[in-house]
Amino acid sequence: MKYAASTFALAIVLMVSSGGTSANAGYCGAASYSCCPEKACVASGDYCEAKSSCSTCYKMVQETIYEQKEYTCTKTVYDTVCEKVPYTCTKNVYETHYRDECYTVCKNVYKTCYRDVCCKTRRPVYKTCYREICCKKRRPVYKTCYRDVCYTTCKPVYKTCYRDECYTVCRNVQETHYRDVCCTTYKTVKKTCYRDKCYTTCKPVTECKEVEVCCGEWKTVTEEIPGEIVERCECEPGTWACDPCTGCQVYTPGKCKTVKVQCPSTTCCKKVWVPKTIKKQVCCTRYVTEVKHCKVPYTVCEQVACTTNKRVPYTCCRTIREQKTRRVPYTTCTYVRECKTKKVPYTTCSYVEECFTKKIPYTTCSWVEECHTKKVPYRVCEKVQQTCTRKVPYCVCKQVCETKYRTVKRCVPRQVEYKVTKCVPRTVCRKVPVKSCCPQKSCCPKKGCCN
Repeated sequence: MKYAASTFALAIVLMVSSGGTSANAGYCGAASYSCCPEKACVASGDYCEAKSSCSTCYKMVQETIYEQKEYTCTKTVYDTVCEKVPYTCTKNVYETHYRDECYTVCKNVYKTCYRDVCCKTRRPVYKTCYREICCKKRRPVYKTCYRDVCYTTCKPVYKTCYRDECYTVCRNVQETHYRDVCCTTYKTVKKTCYRDKCYTTCKPVTECKEVEVCCGEWKTVTEEIPGEIVERCECEPGTWACDPCTGCQVYTPGKCKTVKVQCPSTTCCKKVWVPKTIKKQVCCTRYVTEVKHCKVPYTVCEQVACTTNKRVPYTCCRTIREQKTRRVPYTTCTYVRECKTKKVPYTTCSYVEECFTKKIPYTTCSWVEECHTKKVPYRVCEKVQQTCTRKVPYCVCKQVCETKYRTVKRCVPRQVEYKVTKCVPRTVCRKVPVKSCCPQKSCCPKKGCCN
């Protein structure tokens, strides 16, 4: 204690002797200890804490983040299309024509002649005769008579009466109420878009080429055709003889036999086609395809939803019971007896004898001789030359242009949509806490002033 007090007294003496500058330095730059803050005079305080103070503040920091976004892209896809391409070619068409040709034919002409022959025949003569026969017959005679019959009938008599009856009627009473209903309607919005369309056109290209053509000429050829062998019927001469029964001359024809005879030969002239080949220039047209593009408009319809509110009426029904009275008819039936008379028919039968005459036919036959003449036919053959005409076919060749089709494959491009996902950067601002330390306020070096 004594050491501390002496040390403190020594310090005061040194400060007084050093003047004003040293005094200010002894009070840490202040005029006196009374200007120092209380915290600075606390014995347990830290010098660094008293010298500076720390606080938390926020600053804006930019940060880049990546988001996934879908894009619709298009790519070209080629489709293989088969189409028929026309081309023209020439082909030979052969037509058959006919010409008239005359030829001579020896024809056998058969003629039928007749000769008279006398014959006797017997023919039957039939005659129908009649004889009379007397017959008796009983015939029934019917007669209708009537007799009176009495009978009793019961006749119903109906009477209508009425009685009162109570019944309950349920009557429906309807009440109309309203409620709000939210309705969604869709409105069609049309939009016109365009797409590229490829189409193919055919361009004709004419070329000349050398083609071998089959042609020829007709030559006349003479042929001798032998005649046909024909079977002919020939009769031997007949004989006349006397019939011992009748004493008349009777003709007996000769035997018939079949003889084969050859017809005379014929000379035939015919034309023969002699073919030959020649070369000919032919123009051929082929088509070359060209692909062109054009824009084709198409309409896209979109449905746009519209929401509206409307008041919808609805009906409530309740039942009210009512008591009513009605008159109900009912029918009573009584029977009354009546006596009636009716006539009943009955039939009586009696037989009456009748006598009548009838004719019965019978036939008689007698023979009668007749002499008659009949014509006997015989055939005579003669050869007659006849000129005939026949149709001789010959072939004519002509060239016909024909259009054919061949199948050509080509690729047609079209656009196909597909979706691609990409990461898109985006800058985001956010607040970040920052701890900053600032120097504390100090006392001014001027005396009597403290900041």
